[in-house]
Amino acid sequence: MAHDQTRQSERRCSTGVEGLDDILGGGLQCEHTFLLEGHPGTGKTTIALDFLLAGAREGERGLYITLSETEAELRASAAAHGWTLPEEITVFELVPPESLLDADQQQSLLYSSDLELGETTRMIFDAIDRVKPDRIVLDSLSEIRLLAESSLRYRRQVLALKHDFAKRGVTVLMLDDMTSTTKDKTVHSVVHGVIGLEELAPDYGGERRRLRIHKMRGQTYRGGYHDFSIKTGGVAVFPRLVAAEHKTSFERGTLTTGITELDALTGGGIQQGSSALILGPSGAGKSVFVLQFVAAAAARGERVAMFVFDEELELLLNRSDDLGFDLRRYAEEGTALIEQVDAAESSPGEFAHRVARAVIETGAKTVVIDSLNGYMAAMPEERALLLHVHELLQYLNRQGATTFLTLAQRGMVDDMRSPIDLTYLADTAILLRFFEAMGHVRRAVSIMKKRTGAHEDTIREFKIGGGGLTLGEPLEHFQGVLRGTPQYHGQDGPLLRQDEPE
Repeated sequence: MAHDQTRQSERRCSTGVEGLDDILGGGLQCEHTFLLEGHPGTGKTTIALDFLLAGAREGERGLYITLSETEAELRASAAAHGWTLPEEITVFELVPPESLLDADQQQSLLYSSDLELGETTRMIFDAIDRVKPDRIVLDSLSEIRLLAESSLRYRRQVLALKHDFAKRGVTVLMLDDMTSTTKDKTVHSVVHGVIGLEELAPDYGGERRRLRIHKMRGQTYRGGYHDFSIKTGGVAVFPRLVAAEHKTSFERGTLTTGITELDALTGGGIQQGSSALILGPSGAGKSVFVLQFVAAAAARGERVAMFVFDEELELLLNRSDDLGFDLRRYAEEGTALIEQVDAAESSPGEFAHRVARAVIETGAKTVVIDSLNGYMAAMPEERALLLHVHELLQYLNRQGATTFLTLAQRGMVDDMRSPIDLTYLADTAILLRFFEAMGHVRRAVSIMKKRTGAHEDTIREFKIGGGGLTLGEPLEHFQGVLRGTPQYHGQDGPLLRQDEPE
């Protein structure tokens, strides 16, 4: 008997939200009472409806007790997501009895709140007896807190509700809109678990929502903040990416570009399952270097995923056509997945989820993020960006994907500064520079670091033309190229001719 009770207590009830179930390790423990709290507009009602709909799909009866919203408003909210509440879900709109609204009754020696609280509780229990639900949503505790007037009476009332729910063996989701007070944490110690919802308003762009599990008795869960969004069809939760949970085995190969000089500069190519950061000033050719690796991988029949922040997608495809990379054909064939990312509308957690999903669903082994400046615009602070990028790169590396990231530096020549230092996170750092020589503005490339093997320590000039990249011989007789003002100390001119056909 004890064994059966243990198994019953370990049974999980789906919340109806895939990402939330993942965070909770499978869902909520059945036959317990939970608190879902957050200010108005954070998504409590949508998650609560998802919770009841998930139960209805399992043949369970649901009861939505609303003290703050009318039944018509609730059904309209469901319809906005394309939902029609099935007969398994009953909506009980709890309104005060007419006698309590009578002026003579309110002048009684008894406080009207005493009468109203007792009557409200009785009506809740009557509705439960009538429907006999398996799942209950109580919306919201703020009304009960106002009727109780004191913290002691409020705690006792919630305890009474919890004990009755436990005797009936129902799974309960209590909602709290936190409008009456933000400091009263009485219910936190009473309920089995607490899920907190937050809405953040950045200076520009759409609102950002996130959730955190404050407490969950008897079950493990993924801690910290997790981004989520409310879209037509319900809530989408994006669990915080933990790279350690996604380790796979693969054979490490080397990605080459087919350009002899570039492959020599990188020491034979970029190793699979590593990351490469390409940094330099705006216009130096960072995207072209990335496209060179992407085109080479796609030509070999390998899957590629590109996430573009800064450039309009059609312009990117046109530019790749002009350079001879034929990215449009690879996209049409399905070899290359190319997605435009709006930094103002996409949260960091949602973006990481999109990247992870692309790798899993398409099997992409080359991933491009162009650029980190756009990614940084989606971040609330620079410190968080480092942690996000670290986990994302670790995840991609463990999936056997080679990741290319671009980062635009401030300035054009001489003293280049990065908006944030990410070079220590990347396995390979490729530095691009403008420099002036012989009356022309020229470009140079060098490998500043490579963890996965040897590389050339030289600086090579490169050109961008109709055939893509062209690299010259090492600039062995120049000094000061990286500063933008080189001095030539040789006999023969090693620079690429500006009048050579491209």
